[in-house]
Amino acid sequence: MIRKGILFICLLCLGGWQLTAMERVEKAKHVFLDDFETYAESIYTSINDKDLNYKAFETGLKGYVKLASEGEIKNNSYLTVIDMSRSANENRFFLIDLKQKKIIHKSIVAHGKNSGGEYAKSFSNKIGSFKSSIGFYKTAETYKGKHGLSLRLDGLEYSNSNARQRAIVIHAADYVSQAFIKNNGRLGRSLGCPSLPVKGYEEVISKIKNGTLLFVYYPEGHYLKNSELANHKERPSPVQGILEETI
Repeated sequence: MIRKGILFICLLCLGGWQLTAMERVEKAKHVFLDDFETYAESIYTSINDKDLNYKAFETGLKGYVKLASEGEIKNNSYLTVIDMSRSANENRFFLIDLKQKKIIHKSIVAHGKNSGGEYAKSFSNKIGSFKSSIGFYKTAETYKGKHGLSLRLDGLEYSNSNARQRAIVIHAADYVSQAFIKNNGRLGRSLGCPSLPVKGYEEVISKIKNGTLLFVYYPEGHYLKNSELANHKERPSPVQGILEETI
């Protein structure tokens, strides 16, 4: 009888230990998700591409997490990051598949002619400025214009709210090419649009059109301090579809 009692007590203790272990696992998951930097670093490590600047990616991911959790992104499979801190002669357009955690397209991309030469240094939301605008955009509908297939963009912040009025769109251009760089020493420039190389641009547009998120990054102090999207640090929401793969 005494042995049975001891065995019962041992089983209770064992059950309690097992429950505690399960609680620890759940707590560890919660802590992991609350730590946005750890979350971002885990995805960045999986992407494993040194051309993609971590700060540009992390800032873009912050806005993505906020908008996805609020149901504001129609297609949350992709995040496009344009890193305007890089030379125009280098790859700085990155189309990221967040579910697969990999870059599926990267290329050079033009900035506005009044934003700078090889490096973009000045940005504006003003109509007629012929400058690029930093911040978060939502992709919209496509149309056929003077540059062929083009993709409209809607600015989501004070820094780019005039994008549609300014006709800031993604399109292809002959001046966005290695040949142009070779002949002129730098990439060609647009009137403010993030223009892409002709080769492969239609496939890019077909993937990101109609409600994906695009982020134009530049380490401009006022923007990084005042943008609500760029400063979001709450844990991801399960509605995004990437959460389960990251845990």
